[in-house]
Amino acid sequence: MGEMAHQTYPSATLYVVATPIGNVTDISLRALHVLSLVNAVACEDTRNTATLMGRFGLHKPLIAAHQHNEREAAETLIARLQAGERIALVSDAGTPAVSDPGARIVDAVRAAGLRVLPLPGASAVVTALSASGLVNDQFYFVGFLPAKAKQRENFLGTLRAVTATMVFYEAPHRILDCASALAAAFEPTRQVVFARELTKMFEEIHRCPLSEAEAWIKADGHREKGEFVVLLEGATPAEDENDAEADRILQILLAELPVKQAAGLAAQITGRKKNALYDRALTLKND
Repeated sequence: MGEMAHQTYPSATLYVVATPIGNVTDISLRALHVLSLVNAVACEDTRNTATLMGRFGLHKPLIAAHQHNEREAAETLIARLQAGERIALVSDAGTPAVSDPGARIVDAVRAAGLRVLPLPGASAVVTALSASGLVNDQFYFVGFLPAKAKQRENFLGTLRAVTATMVFYEAPHRILDCASALAAAFEPTRQVVFARELTKMFEEIHRCPLSEAEAWIKADGHREKGEFVVLLEGATPAEDENDAEADRILQILLAELPVKQAAGLAAQITGRKKNALYDRALTLKND
């Protein structure tokens, strides 16, 4: 807390504050300090935010700022910021403005020439990715899929060539439909990860081939409860110049290492599938 006292918290500033996605103790010390300093808190649901702040003995005026009133709320917040106030912006859980209300408010505040200061913290996307074991330096955040089946099918069709790990949010009552749609749109061998109730008591993180996804959900009624982050393995990169580069790396490694080790290291370097590189290494070795 002494360190925070030496930091600057300017007035006439909107503070975008990340809150816990489940476990209340994941809130940061800096977030608590700022919430104690601000003049008011703009929030998605005043009841949820009041409960969170009450857990830490904080009591501030709350301003409703949800998806149905963002434009009007932005005008109110801008007027107060122009008067020199500090305002915190929070969502019900996680980082505001990421598949949550807040983006329009931040845009309007910036357009008014006012300062926006982010306080990093919990994010369901990054939390799920960190525990997925899907090896990929890139991810593509999709958010919520369309609710209607045909729109969902058409949209997923546009993602088939995406090589980055894809990240979806899904509600419990649609998780089975989501798994079914993914299975219909992508290869059955792709790995999928279901991260349910992250950081909460009944947290569950399951990884399996896409072909087994529906059966896993159906096997236990509890698996259709809670908020979900769904991660889907990306497509294999196009086989053109990537092949030539993989061959070059394999040839260098094969000069010093056994086939299995060479393939493993090449997989780490290129991001390609180890089994495919192993087969290619055998061919190169024999040639």
